[in-house]
Amino acid sequence: MNIYIGNLNTAITDNDLNDLFSVYGQVQSATIAIDGFTDQSRGFGYVNMPNEQEGLTAIEALDAREIQGLAVTVRVAENKEGHKGSYKVGNPAVKGYQFRKN
Repeated sequence: MNIYIGNLNTAITDNDLNDLFSVYGQVQSATIAIDGFTDQSRGFGYVNMPNEQEGLTAIEALDAREIQGLAVTVRVAENKEGHKGSYKVGNPAVKGYQFRKN
């Protein structure tokens, strides 16, 4: 089960996220989203828990809980299949656009 965690304090690390969720069961992976330009946390992350019941228990226990000064949002992550890296700028969709770091 893939779980989205939003409104995270930017000081939280992958290991912190892993420790937070491992109380509720086995954590397969825990990742904080990092901004490609600044190398800083984007304030959200994902945790993958192989056991769905453990994941649901973690979501129920952690949603709206204050962690390092911020009330976090915890929910089942949306399926990204429809997003595949394209977005609309006017019309039609721009596909495969990449930002380049100088």
